[in-house]
Amino acid sequence: MTLWHIVGLSATLIVIVALSLFSGRKVKSAADFASGGGKTGSLIIAGAIMGTLVGGSSTVGTAQLAYEYGLSAWWFTLGGGIACLILALGFVKPFRKTGASTLVGIVSHEYGQTSGMLASILSSIGTFINIISQMLAATAVIAVVLPKLGTVPALLCAAALMALYVIVGGVQSAGAVGVLKLVLLYVAMIGSGIIVLILTKGWNPLVADIHALEAAAVESGKAVNYFSLFARGFGKDAGAGLSLVFGVLTTQTYAQAVLAGKSDSASRKGALISAIMIPPIGIGGILVGLYMRVNFPPETGLIAKNALTQFILDYMPAPLAGVVLATLLIAVVGTGAGLSLGISTIIGNDIVKKVSHKIDDPKKNLLFSRVCIIVVLLVACSMSTGSLGDVILNFAFMSMGLRGAVVFVPLLGALWFPGRIDKKFIIASIIISPLCVLIFGVTGWVTFDSLFVGIAASFVICLLGLLTGKNKNSLKA
Repeated sequence: MTLWHIVGLSATLIVIVALSLFSGRKVKSAADFASGGGKTGSLIIAGAIMGTLVGGSSTVGTAQLAYEYGLSAWWFTLGGGIACLILALGFVKPFRKTGASTLVGIVSHEYGQTSGMLASILSSIGTFINIISQMLAATAVIAVVLPKLGTVPALLCAAALMALYVIVGGVQSAGAVGVLKLVLLYVAMIGSGIIVLILTKGWNPLVADIHALEAAAVESGKAVNYFSLFARGFGKDAGAGLSLVFGVLTTQTYAQAVLAGKSDSASRKGALISAIMIPPIGIGGILVGLYMRVNFPPETGLIAKNALTQFILDYMPAPLAGVVLATLLIAVVGTGAGLSLGISTIIGNDIVKKVSHKIDDPKKNLLFSRVCIIVVLLVACSMSTGSLGDVILNFAFMSMGLRGAVVFVPLLGALWFPGRIDKKFIIASIIISPLCVLIFGVTGWVTFDSLFVGIAASFVICLLGLLTGKNKNSLKA
């Protein structure tokens, strides 16, 4: 890191923090904090979705996977785009029609407080695990910027940035910063892809280099098709894309963004903008990963997860490299911040308000939401250190599976089969399905994502509930 790297990085962080503070200046209540007062436009909605969905996996993770497997690394951003398209076309209107402020609230309204409380706790645990993984990813970027900074200070820096991202303005801050972050990410990732094509003097020479790499891999007995979307196997790569769909449709943060819209049309447009804008970001990361694999194979000592940051430091002008490194840091930070906002909303609306009236006052509720975010991030810090952090990181890939298994099928039942599924089966589904995800994920009894075992179990249980008879406790029956 040179002085110019630091200048570019610092200037970018200052602008992002200032925008977060500015966008939150009109937030006076928890409703403004969580939903923008229901007056949010499509661009801010898109910023809130992409600000959380486009994180470390879409940038650093995509380059890392492309370094190892090529085009199949596109599934995170491609799957994210498909998920936003389904959200826009199939779920925006049903979500908003319920009048609920959370996904769990929709489930609770249909199947009772017990179902809602269980779903709140279990989905929050799944989201919390993902916050920890984002925090650990943020420290990896911070280590490039400040290599002598210890783990604990790096974690505290990551937590502070996550808090600043949303704690003042909530959805408004997340959306406004998300828009800026998207612009910077396009400069970073698409710009990196263009630099790769300049360095290789075009697409065809890069393709020739990759084919030579494939031929060498065949000779060594480690064949990889770098131009296949299913290089890791159809089950694994297609499963990764479907996991994104389930995860987006069952994560509070994305629902919160569309619920904040001033109209169904604004929310749908925000989700559609996200669907269009997310997939191209992955292309730049793939080009970088392939270029670094050709020119810096593992034998040179390059670690796959450092492919993108090393490329930025080596091939970008120093001030621009500083801006891009700051953008990558904010990409990870934004995901953690958005998830912590989602947990705060669930805890406040679906847990605390169900058992106490102490935060019914709008100002107290706003204070609670902000304090809750800080507490969640501090607890995540404490659980990210040492060997415990490594253990949690091993479970992070199941985070989305846990959320999907808990909420997805019960949510479908509440939206499209109101009054027709016995709530006892929903409670059984909420408990058994995430257990299936954990058991099959830990034991490795299946070669595909354990999320699908959980979803299948949930579907069977809820289908039995549908066949059994009406849910007499439904408010819609």
